[in-house]
Amino acid sequence: MQRRTLLSIGLIASALLMGGAALYVGAQPAPATDGGASITDVGLGFIGAGLAMGLAGLGVGLGMGTASSAAIGAMAERPEVFGRTLIYIVFIEAVAIYAMVISLLLLIRAA
Repeated sequence: MQRRTLLSIGLIASALLMGGAALYVGAQPAPATDGGASITDVGLGFIGAGLAMGLAGLGVGLGMGTASSAAIGAMAERPEVFGRTLIYIVFIEAVAIYAMVISLLLLIRAA
C-alpha cells in the first residue's frame, strides 16, 4: 500500500509540475519597464497554486477514505455516534475548502 501511495504522489506531483510548465510556456512576458511580474514569477505562481490544491486534495482524499470507513464501521455497531463521526468528516472537507481558497489567492496574485 505504501509503495502505491508514493507512486501516486509522484505521478500527481509530476502532472502538476508539467501543467505549471505548460502554463509557463504559454504566458506572455511582461515588459521590463513597467515593473510587472516576470514570466518566471507567473509560472511559479501557477505551479504553487497547482501544488497547493493537488497535494491538499491528495491528503483530503486519503483522510476521507480512512475517516469515512471508520465512521461507517462505528455507525454499524452504534448508530447513535452519527453526529460525532459527521464532525470529523466535515473537518476534513474544510481542509479542501481552505486549499481551494489559497490556490485562488495564488492564481489571482500570479495573473
